[in-house]
This record gives sequence, C-alpha cells and structure tokens, in this order.
Amino acid sequence: MTHYLDFEKPLAEIEGKAEELRAMARQNEDMDIEDEAKALDRKAEQLLKELYQTLTPWRKCQIARHPERPHCQDYIDALFTEFTPLAGDRNFADDHAVLGGLARFNDTPVIVIGHEKGNDTKSRIERNFGMARPEGYRKAIRLMEMADKFGLPVVTLVDTPGAYPGKGAEERGQSEAIARCTEKCLQLGVPLVSVIIGEGGSGGAVAFATANRVAMLEHSVYSVISPEGCASILWKDAEKMREAAEALRLTAQDLNKLGVCDHVIAEPVGGAHRDRAATIEAVKNAISGMLADMANSKPKALIQDRRKKFLDMGSKGLAA
Repeated sequence: MTHYLDFEKPLAEIEGKAEELRAMARQNEDMDIEDEAKALDRKAEQLLKELYQTLTPWRKCQIARHPERPHCQDYIDALFTEFTPLAGDRNFADDHAVLGGLARFNDTPVIVIGHEKGNDTKSRIERNFGMARPEGYRKAIRLMEMADKFGLPVVTLVDTPGAYPGKGAEERGQSEAIARCTEKCLQLGVPLVSVIIGEGGSGGAVAFATANRVAMLEHSVYSVISPEGCASILWKDAEKMREAAEALRLTAQDLNKLGVCDHVIAEPVGGAHRDRAATIEAVKNAISGMLADMANSKPKALIQDRRKKFLDMGSKGLAA
C-alpha cells in the first residue's frame, strides 16, 4: 500500500478510486471500466505533476522523510558489488545506524559509508532510525583511515535526522566523535564524494558530508537543525516548522545557489519512492561523474580543494 503524505490526499482519493474500479472488474469479468480507470489515471498523473511543481520547503522535508524512499542499504545493494561490511569502532561497540565497508563501484575498489534508517519497525529500532552514536562516527573514521592508507576513494550516503542525543552517547563523547570525523574528512588524501539521499541533519550529516563534492537528490534536505527543532527554539512552538523550513534554506536548490551542494540530482515526478530504480540509476551517474572529475588528482590537491570548498561556502549566494 502506497504511503501518501498530507498534501497528497487529493491524489490518494483519485488513485484509490481507480484501484477500486479495477478491483470490481477483477471480481466481475462482465464489467468494462477500463476507460473510466484510465481517465482517473490521467487525472492523477496531472495532479501529481501540479503538486510537485510547487513544493514548499516543508513539503520537501516531508518527502525527504518518506518511509518508502530508497535508503542506504538499497543503494549499496544496487550500485556496489563485492560489498564487505566492516563492524565496530575498535573501542566500544558496533553502531547499526552506520553501514560501511569495502566494495567495488564500476569495478573500482572504494570505501562506502552511510546512514541506514531501516524499513520496518524492527529494523528501524535496530538502526536507531539512522541516528548514529559516537561508535558509529568512530567506525567511519576507522574506514576513512583505511581508505587513505590504501588509496581508495570514499563514497558517503547521508540520510539522518541528526546524531543520537541520548545520555549514553553524550557520556561516550558524541560531540568529540563528530568533530573528529569531520576533521578526518578534511584530512583525506583520496577523493571523497557525498550524496544526501534523504535527510541531512545537523553535525551528524556534516561528519560524513565534508567532501570534495556534495550532491543532493532533488527533494532531499540538508540543514543545521530540523525545522521542528528550529521552531521550538525561535518561536517556542514546534508547530511553526513551516516558517522555520522557509527560513533555514535547506532545500537542494537553495544550497546549490549557496555553494553548499555541487550537484542537484533530479528525481522522478512524485519523488524517489515513485521510481526507485530510476532514482538509484541517477545517483549512480552522479557518483560516477564526481569521481571521474577527481580521478587524476594528487592527495595534496584533493585536500586543498576540499579546504577551499568549505572556506568559500556561502560566498556564491551572497554575491548573487
């Protein structure tokens, strides 16, 4: 069953009616309702285009969080071969919110790291809804050090509401782990590319996305805080999340103008969940292009390029 967002309710009604007609026809072979069902399909298709042509930042947040959107595991399964997951931070534990390991991308050895939210109740609890603990970031550091040692490009897939804010995580040095992971990204002498595939929340996302090249899916978001959190702080009212989403400039289009995001990857009409295969193929092409751009770059040049990218960030939008 398709999960519809709040603003998609009119679409749900039309598609529901078309399905009802077809269900009736399956039960009664004498009924000929295909023309009516096709007319409803055309109406639904037109409405879908109209809805997604005028998306507000808050609606983009809702799409980025859609439960049927492809997650990190889906991209790894589809795009990477010979994936060998590596577990643990060699200090405390293994964090299931962070997936990472050795793999091949287009037959080239790489290290891939990403946040995994899970796709049902059991896996979401196991993955902590994609919110990494300190051991997750320390595992990522370990993998990045391996990549640097063996000259392997690093690909990160970001999809997290933010780092886990629990007591245990704070006791084990959450902020320090995030800072060290961000620092390690800046020190890598190998190509580092990042794709925001859903939510890019706070420092928990920055720790994986301090990259030479950052791409965002068209309806993904990337911000220092969630709209709800921002609204709670500024207006003492989480219900003002729509106003907060507007102010945060968290969409891929806004961030591309500001120079935070280098590439915006187009999604199928209706979002990534409407055509997962096409979305995954588009992400593959984006990663291929970004890695090809840096294929012959020397370690020192990669580090300087990454440093300059972040020092210049925001000036593009300010100049405009």
